[in-house]
Amino acid sequence: MFRIGKILALVLVAEGVFAADAPALKVGDAAPALSISKWLNGEAVASFEKGKVYVLECWATWCGPCVASIPHVSELNTALKDKGVVFIGLNVWERDRTKVDPFVKRMGERMNYRVAVDDEKNTTAQNWLMAAGRDGIPCAFVVDKGGKIAWIGHPMDGMDEVIEQVAAGTFDPKKQAEQEARREELQKKVEAAYNANDGDALLKLSDEMLVLNPKAAAGIQFMKFGILMQMKKDYAAAYAMAAKLLDSDWKNEPEPLNQAAGMILDEKDVQKRDLDLALKMAQRADEITQHANSAMLDTLARAYFEKGMTDKAIEAQTQAVAKADADSKEERSKVLVKYEAAKKATPAR
Repeated sequence: MFRIGKILALVLVAEGVFAADAPALKVGDAAPALSISKWLNGEAVASFEKGKVYVLECWATWCGPCVASIPHVSELNTALKDKGVVFIGLNVWERDRTKVDPFVKRMGERMNYRVAVDDEKNTTAQNWLMAAGRDGIPCAFVVDKGGKIAWIGHPMDGMDEVIEQVAAGTFDPKKQAEQEARREELQKKVEAAYNANDGDALLKLSDEMLVLNPKAAAGIQFMKFGILMQMKKDYAAAYAMAAKLLDSDWKNEPEPLNQAAGMILDEKDVQKRDLDLALKMAQRADEITQHANSAMLDTLARAYFEKGMTDKAIEAQTQAVAKADADSKEERSKVLVKYEAAKKATPAR
């Protein structure tokens, strides 16, 4: 379920630590044109006007982290719209385009910025995301007043400060370029350590990543957890770290909590499972997402089931099925049947 290579990809790309390969579109390049099939919110943007700052935030309805980022982008739009900053939420790689318009309408004021849908050929995603070496979303691009890319990364990872600096004219492109060079150098070291199966080196490099990008702490710490669990098999250290993070960096971060709990519960080669910790993390992730996220509920149900709390497992999995989208409903329904069958097979006390 959570191979260490996948964890590295999730953290290094999706968390915006750096792009996976040498990209064709880089910071300092002219922003490509937009290819839009339709605009759902706000006025259409035909081209990037000189003197304005633009933020292109790529998202999809099926992407949990994207949905979690939307209220934050709305807050930024409210705070910065009078400073010449234009926010565009670009729907990309959508599995079912009929879901986009109803989703935006349901969000209402929680998605108060311009929203557009990429064209049928995913041209904008190709010219922006793929050209920048980004194959994960959410991913945002900040376009400066001269129409050039000033920053690329996760919308929850340092974007606020960059936008304010670009809008105020205090942004330092040279400093940004130096940071990008450091990230590229670090990337090479991480890849070498991974290929050498050197968990100790990866842990040390993780600490360097935290210094370079402290706002990505939640994701980087999850990578460290995965290294300890899967490469080092140091369960005591992994669980001690996760327990501490539950009350600190991960306290309000449902994704790493859910993924870490899932790793404890589902990874086949885990030799020692801390089910109590997995349950605590799953409960917190479900609490943060207000009992409305199917993936979080599914993990919570699994934690209850492994703890022998079958009734609670059935209750949580029933909610997971009810909240599931078309892609996951069938699989989660099968899990619910499994839990119900286990209850029937258990002798009454």
